[in-house]
Amino acid sequence: MLRRDRGPLGSATVRVVSLSGAAWLLMTAAIFGLAWPLFTHMRNQRIWYHHMEEPYTHDASPLGQVALCTLPLFLLLLGTGSAALQTVCSRAVAAGSREPSREDSARAVTPARVRPVLAVYALRSLIVWPLPVIAEIVSERFTGYQLDSPLPLERGSLPYTLVEASPVAAVCVAVVLRLALGLAPAAAADGLGPLAALRRSWSLMWTRAGGVRVLALALPLAVLSAGVVRLVVQVALPLRPLVRSLLEQATGNFFAAYYAGILAPVIVGVLVGAAVALPVTFTAFAALYDRLGSPRTSSRGAGGTAESTA
Repeated sequence: MLRRDRGPLGSATVRVVSLSGAAWLLMTAAIFGLAWPLFTHMRNQRIWYHHMEEPYTHDASPLGQVALCTLPLFLLLLGTGSAALQTVCSRAVAAGSREPSREDSARAVTPARVRPVLAVYALRSLIVWPLPVIAEIVSERFTGYQLDSPLPLERGSLPYTLVEASPVAAVCVAVVLRLALGLAPAAAADGLGPLAALRRSWSLMWTRAGGVRVLALALPLAVLSAGVVRLVVQVALPLRPLVRSLLEQATGNFFAAYYAGILAPVIVGVLVGAAVALPVTFTAFAALYDRLGSPRTSSRGAGGTAESTA
């Protein structure tokens, strides 16, 4: 299917990644503009400490708070682009099973089709991620190093050990939940509602062949995605001093140029990784969902059961 529909899938991938990249750059520039007083304060502090002939180590925690506050915007952008690509790949798989014209998959990206997939991403995140976050907060509260107060739990005791290990156990549970709901976006792109898609993915995961196939598909695709992003980031590292020098010459602010240089290879790595890995991943999961859960397969299985029973 990837070979047959490489034209529509390739053009859709280029459009989605290009628009997402442009939106990402504009959003990053806007956030840098909002955080410019922080960069100016760092620059002034550096000049003052240099004048006093004292070392200066800047505090990046305010920038971390700004990044944390703007993280939902980037997650929304990432989810929207992923939902659009998921819709294209799922419709292409469905078109392959019907053998229609190629234009069907090219016209698949519409707001009405993207919204259920985006809702599935949001609901799946609310199911998967709260437990690890809560476990990490609780573990830090009860086992973290407290300078001004004693630990609530005695170090080395059984409750202390259990609370300290709770984030690892929560991450394992989150991975299982994520795998169990891995087919939900393909189900939503196939026409199911968000809740129905999550239930459908859950039921398919816990069948005799569903869990093994999802796991066998998810592991190499995760390695592929992480490897591509890592490789591209390493290749794009020469952008870091280039962006840093250009922005510092244009603005005169070393700290803004420094953080922009850090972000530049990461942005390139994420965009190239998305263009390479996401179409393969979404198509593979859509094909697996079509194999495990399509009404066609179910009706053929029921018919074969009836014939064997007769």
